[in-house]
Amino acid sequence: MSTTTLNKMFHMKLLGMLRSYQSMLDSHLHNDLTHDEVIETLVQAEWEDRENKKINRHLRLAKFRYGACMEEINFAARRGLDKTQVLRLSDGSFLEKKENILITGATGVGKSYLSSALGHQACQLGYRTLYFNTQKLFTRLKMSKADNSYVREIGRIEKYDLIILDDFGLAPLDSEARMILLEIIEDRHNRKSTIISSQLPVANWYEVIGESTIADAILDRMVHTAHRIELKGESLRKK
Repeated sequence: MSTTTLNKMFHMKLLGMLRSYQSMLDSHLHNDLTHDEVIETLVQAEWEDRENKKINRHLRLAKFRYGACMEEINFAARRGLDKTQVLRLSDGSFLEKKENILITGATGVGKSYLSSALGHQACQLGYRTLYFNTQKLFTRLKMSKADNSYVREIGRIEKYDLIILDDFGLAPLDSEARMILLEIIEDRHNRKSTIISSQLPVANWYEVIGESTIADAILDRMVHTAHRIELKGESLRKK
């Protein structure tokens, strides 16, 4: 009878429940539990298994640059990193409020790691996340116009709860990249959250974007209500 039940669980892909029930049988734990406790244990095991699979799927699809986590962030005073601010952001409240995060600092101070850690945390909380190198994203989207997949790509980006645009501003934007950025930011404004990391101070972004009307439109939607983190200190890569 138990074997039949296990086979049915397997074919219905109730794998968390199957493993838990098999463990009960092996340890004879089910003999010490009431029917309600057995059901509760099996349902909890299946729920946890599915949640873990969903998190792993989010992490895989996000394509992070680093396997970063909040627990490994360096809060040394020389970095100018406010631990209270970062921990508050890690609870996912900025995602619920559809807010943005801007991370700036010199090369090597840990901008990409911090943005990836926040992205990993978002995945753990169940939010769909995508990580991009900004220049590579623009190049890919420009090429997608040639095979008529641009609208589909932009639509896919719009649906994600969080996108991370890393290494923004390494080169001035041309007219095509400018319009792509405007479309991404406009689609996500007050609907989804975005993290942007850059070597340049936010005050210099206007010049990088170029074309005053479009720069005003982008920065008005991105900057004024965003959480700002400015990293300081020497390059961590030297150490």
